[in-house]
Amino acid sequence: MRQILFFSLLLAGCRIGVAAIAGVPQSGSPSEVVFGMSTALSGPAADLGKDMRLGVQAGLARANRAGGVNGHQLRLVALDDGYEPARTVPNMRQLLEKEKVLAVIGDVGTPTAIAALPIAIEQKTLFFAPFTGAGLLRKNPPDRYVINFRASYDEEIAAMIDALIDGAGLQPRDVAFFTQRDSYGDAGFSGGIAALQRHGLQDANQVLHVRYERNTLAVENALATVIYAEHTPRAVVMVGAYGPCAKFIKLAHEAGLRALYLNVSFVGSNPLATELGPLEVPVVVTQVVPHPLDSEVPIVREYLADLKSFDSEKKPGFGALEGYIAARVMVAALERIPGEPTREGVIDALEGLGEFDLGLGKKMLLGPQQHQASHRVWPTMLRNGAFVPFSWVNITKLMGGGESRTP
Repeated sequence: MRQILFFSLLLAGCRIGVAAIAGVPQSGSPSEVVFGMSTALSGPAADLGKDMRLGVQAGLARANRAGGVNGHQLRLVALDDGYEPARTVPNMRQLLEKEKVLAVIGDVGTPTAIAALPIAIEQKTLFFAPFTGAGLLRKNPPDRYVINFRASYDEEIAAMIDALIDGAGLQPRDVAFFTQRDSYGDAGFSGGIAALQRHGLQDANQVLHVRYERNTLAVENALATVIYAEHTPRAVVMVGAYGPCAKFIKLAHEAGLRALYLNVSFVGSNPLATELGPLEVPVVVTQVVPHPLDSEVPIVREYLADLKSFDSEKKPGFGALEGYIAARVMVAALERIPGEPTREGVIDALEGLGEFDLGLGKKMLLGPQQHQASHRVWPTMLRNGAFVPFSWVNITKLMGGGESRTP
C-alpha cells in the first residue's frame, strides 16, 4: 500500500513538473515573475549587453515601484555568454529549465540568437525583443515564440541605401560593405544587396565586401582590400561591433580614405563614439529608438526619470533605451493577464495589444500575424564625440561633397 502511495505521489510530481514547463505559472515565487536574458556581459561586445540589461531592469523597476503587475513583482536573471553562441546554449537551459523564466527578453546578437532560438521553441517559451534585426527572427508567417520590438537590419540598411543613391547620387558600386564574418554580418550584407538591387544593381560581384572575425579587432586585411580596390568606395556600410568598426574607421582615415561610414544600430553608438574619441570623420549610425536625451518624446522623458531612479550613476544610451522600451511593452502585455501569467498566456497578451501607444511618437502594432512592434529608423551622425540626430536630406553635405581619395 505504501509503495502504491509512493508511486502515485511520484507520478503526480512528474505531471506537475511537465505542467510547469508547458504553461502554468512560471515564476520564482507566487508573487514574483521572472524573466531571463543571455547576453554579452564580458568580452569585446560587453557594453552592448550591459546597456540592454540596464534598460530592461529600469523598465521592470518602474513597474515594481508602482506595486508590480497584478500583485507580482518582476525580476530579471541575466547570464553572461560573452557574445559566443557556445555559451548561450547552457545559459538558455539554465534560464528555461532551472530558473523557470516566463520569457526570455533582450538577448544580444544574431549568432547567439541562432543558438538560443531552437531551445526557446522546444520549451515553448517566448523569445522577446532580442537586440538584433536579423531576418531569421522575422519569418512570414511569424514564429509563435518570437516577438520583436525593433526595426530589422533590412529596414535600417534600406534607409541608408535609399539616402546614398537617391539623396547623394551614388551608384551601387560606390558602396562597400565591412561586416562581421558570421550570421550577423551576412544578414546585413544580404539586406544591403537586396536594397542595391532595387536601385538597379545587376551584378552583386560589383559590390566590394570585406569581413573580420567576431570578437576580434583583426581588421587590417579587410582595410587593405578596400584601400587597394580597383574602384574606391565613397560609402562603407558597416555591420559589426563598436571595437572593430572604430579601428577600421581610424585606420582608414589615417590611410587617406575619405568616405562616409554608416553603421547599423547594433554597433553600439556610445562605445563607438568613445572608441573614435576626438576623430572628426563622417560617421552615421541608424537607430531603432529616438535619441535617449530627446525629452520631447514622452517615453524618453519617462526613461530618463526611471533610469535616474534605478541607478543615478548610469548615463542614458540608445541600447538601454531599447531595453527599456522592450520592458515597457512586456509590462503592457502583463497588465492584460488576470491571475498568474503563463508562457502561452504572455504571447496571447502581446498579440492582443493590437495598435498601442507608449509615447514613442508613433503607434506600434502587435498581433497574431504581426510580431514586430516598430518599423521606425532614426538616423544619427557623429558630432563632437557624440551621436546626434540628423536628416537624410543633409547626407551629401555630410559626405563633404562626395569626394574621396586614397594615397
